[in-house]
Amino acid sequence: MEDGKIAPRRTVYRDHLEAFSSDLLDMCDTVRDVMSNASAALLTQSLDQAEEALSSVDGLEETRQRCEDRSMKLLALENPVASDLRQVVSSIYIVEDFQRMGALAMHIANTARMRHPAPVVPDSMRAFVAELARLADDLGTKTHELLVNPDAEVALGLRADDDDVDAMKNYILNVLTHHEWEHSAREAVDLALLCRYYERYSDHCVNVAARTVFLITGLKPDAYLEKQRAGDGFEMDEKFAAIERRFRLNRSQRPKL
Repeated sequence: MEDGKIAPRRTVYRDHLEAFSSDLLDMCDTVRDVMSNASAALLTQSLDQAEEALSSVDGLEETRQRCEDRSMKLLALENPVASDLRQVVSSIYIVEDFQRMGALAMHIANTARMRHPAPVVPDSMRAFVAELARLADDLGTKTHELLVNPDAEVALGLRADDDDVDAMKNYILNVLTHHEWEHSAREAVDLALLCRYYERYSDHCVNVAARTVFLITGLKPDAYLEKQRAGDGFEMDEKFAAIERRFRLNRSQRPKL
């Protein structure tokens, strides 16, 4: 009888987890759309796309609230196993990352709208800002792919992509602070802030990737890399641990090797 009660509860629990995961994907896709429209508005002086980006944020907040409610229900339903608990906790943090990413994209859209119809980015800097926007968009795309197919190695690869964003940001800032800067102080300030928005957006993508590593391995990225460097012993330890979890062996029950 008890087993019959547990099975339906676990089914409900898994259904809630799957719905939570679906909401995370919705948030990710919304954030990417907001950033795509914000970048287009910035580079083409499109007021329509700036307004589209800003109006999409309302839907992001609705999904965030739904995710928060789901997380409370998941934690209250029953005592989750370790992997389920990691998924819930990681997802709660990912929701916050997406919320901040949406806010950063909104800052970019607001800048484009505020300066309209004048361009925010001088012609001489347009190609560099366009590349910065492209790199951030690529990180958003890879973040979506991680949510669909979690992979620790792919997640770690986002650090290198973020380094490219940092390099482009630093290059633009170096140009802005050069004594031969030929544009206005306002344009310099706008560009410096835009660099910061794109950089932080990309940093949150890396944060999501780090949560994914923790979800899969139970380790933070640096600890996971350290384990990898330890060699084959790490892989074998993981296999042994999986066997022990499967058969629920405690230390006294372990066979002598």
